[in-house]
Amino acid sequence: MEQLLHYVWKHKMFPLHELTTTDGQSVEVIDTGLHNRNAGPDFFNAKVKIGGTLWVGNVEIHDRASDWYAHGHDHDSAYDNTVLHVAKVIDREVRTASGQTIPQLQLDVPPVVHEHYEELLRTDQYPPCYKIIPDLSQLMVHSWLSALQTERLEQKTIAIQQRADRCNGSWEDAYFMTLTRNYGFGINGDAFEEWALHIPQSAVGKHRDDLFQIEAIFMGQAGLLEPDAVPKRYQQEAMNEGYYTRLRNEYQYLAHKFSLQPMDYKQWRFLRLRPQNFPHIRMAQLANLYYERRASLSALIDCTTADELRQLFQTHVTPYWETHYTFGSESTRNRKQLSAASLNLLIINTAVPMLFAYGRHTSKEQLCDRAFDILEQLRAEQNHIIRMWQECGLEVATAGDSQALIQLKKEYCDKKDCLRCRFGYEYLKKA
Repeated sequence: MEQLLHYVWKHKMFPLHELTTTDGQSVEVIDTGLHNRNAGPDFFNAKVKIGGTLWVGNVEIHDRASDWYAHGHDHDSAYDNTVLHVAKVIDREVRTASGQTIPQLQLDVPPVVHEHYEELLRTDQYPPCYKIIPDLSQLMVHSWLSALQTERLEQKTIAIQQRADRCNGSWEDAYFMTLTRNYGFGINGDAFEEWALHIPQSAVGKHRDDLFQIEAIFMGQAGLLEPDAVPKRYQQEAMNEGYYTRLRNEYQYLAHKFSLQPMDYKQWRFLRLRPQNFPHIRMAQLANLYYERRASLSALIDCTTADELRQLFQTHVTPYWETHYTFGSESTRNRKQLSAASLNLLIINTAVPMLFAYGRHTSKEQLCDRAFDILEQLRAEQNHIIRMWQECGLEVATAGDSQALIQLKKEYCDKKDCLRCRFGYEYLKKA
């Protein structure tokens, strides 16, 4: 309930009668202040006129006035500048650590707001505010989706910055890790990120003119050249074909040369995975991308349109993998290129966040702007989240829209954080 009181205060959803303190002084709220979601008072720098005197300071809100003491604010000097204490139930007076008595305002949540909030919390159908979606103005929807789009990119920027930190500040390595993670297309994303940490860029760089050696290091560091990594039913066929043995011998030579240690092959997941998404295929595609100098950060930055990025990421496999999905398991001949949908996902989840994050890192706003432009050039993703919003009557045209709505579902709807959502605000204030 305290969160709802925060909401009522923030949006000035006050009763029509005059507001007064518990000791009868009139209260006029000029500015509710800056909402603080971290430690400290709930609202900073509020402007409140109490009994004709203007006060500028902090406002603290609780369900019950006695919570002031339960939370230890009476011993915390951070609350000494509190000019007004707001609570639903005033059950005692409150004092600061310096001994000053704070004026208190008893505030009720308007019944209609409380009723609508309970509806949002009870509704299991997503989104909880689905009833008002068709009535929302296009201007408001566009404004909120733009904010969500930026919020999602900023969230991904934090993840990329953390990868750069793990790579001793190398944004080149952070990009390679981001690219490989998204080659896992979800189910093997974590394994691919771990694999990228096992790829010594300086060592591979010395052999980047030899595709076979690149593939040997890539497969070897993934643990896929370990004998136990080959299913028993295919081990004999793999030995007979010779390609596996040649790769393994080459890797053992390079591993000794560069003191390489492979990751545990058991981290790779195959259950319910389509063969074209097997790590062997994705790794062979990445080896070609690396060999052709198309897996570098500079190559990414040179691209200015979605079409150029599609050409950058499109790749194929070496001849052996045209007829295999794993070692020793022969399949129908296929160049195993990425589908149009897969290319779009790589652009959305790799290129766009990387351009935005690197633009922020280097203070190059043109890269950030390019990230948004590219999202607008791509069609919206099609998944259960997007279909849900479309069924509610929301138009989803571009990848920018779909990314914003994925952010809305995961960070607001799933967490029932309707009080921070602009759609939720519209629902709460509806007649």
